[in-house]
Amino acid sequence: MQNLLEKSLLAFIPLFVAIDPIGLIALFMGLAPNASREVRQRQGVLGIATGFAVAIGFIFLGKFIFQALGISVSDFQVAGGLILLGLAARELIGGDDKPRSGGEEFGVVPLGMPLIAGPALLTALLILVDTVGVVFTIASLLVNLLLVGVGFRYARRVEALMGKQGLNGVSKLIALLLAAIAVSLIRRGWQGG
Repeated sequence: MQNLLEKSLLAFIPLFVAIDPIGLIALFMGLAPNASREVRQRQGVLGIATGFAVAIGFIFLGKFIFQALGISVSDFQVAGGLILLGLAARELIGGDDKPRSGGEEFGVVPLGMPLIAGPALLTALLILVDTVGVVFTIASLLVNLLLVGVGFRYARRVEALMGKQGLNGVSKLIALLLAAIAVSLIRRGWQGG
């Protein structure tokens, strides 16, 4: 039982940090701020479905793609770690606080990919499949996407409760954890290569 709980947490925590559901709520609120609630909810569901499809595809096809390109998991760990470190640094030091606005069609791009299924999630998924297995990885992915869905559904309430500064503060803390995971990925990739 303890092993089951340990594997569940080992899979859940990195995916939670990589997806950053709280930070996604702030971004979600900034995308098409004048859209109706119905349009926003429909685009949120579309974004989650897109993120899930990309993640599942990467779980099962990622290694085949690596073989075809002649790269190793260690190479991907270093590259993914560097990208994650850059993303985390941008968020911590000088991330733009301007909402990303655009049309009312934002579910697939940018919400589904790269905001939900971005480099952080894809890197974490690939590592987790090797460490905890496919079942725990997919289960943790589903739980995290469920949290994102709940966050999107109640985004206005969460924003009202925490305020923009509260959401930004939590997002910065998660970015710091993402930076630590990035350094860990680079170190493991370097040692494994």
